[in-house]
Amino acid sequence: MANLATTKMSSRGQVVIPEDIRKRLNLSVGSQFVVVGEKDVVIFKSISQPSMDEFDKLIARARKQAKDEGLKRSDVYGVIAKARGRK
Repeated sequence: MANLATTKMSSRGQVVIPEDIRKRLNLSVGSQFVVVGEKDVVIFKSISQPSMDEFDKLIARARKQAKDEGLKRSDVYGVIAKARGRK
């Protein structure tokens, strides 16, 4: 299987990902991507929702980091309120 392929953009800005690449990467309808553009380079990075187990691990890690930094719930609520313009 080739790692390179060519494609073109439609008048609506849509780009077709070649079938062999879609199959190899298990991409399907509704797959989501982060798109980065710099000069003449465009990169599509597929993203997926973490499983509940992965999400639980992320939350546990975030809580540990917050605790290690001495953050309190009130600190978090304060930052959220400030970001929402409620000071």
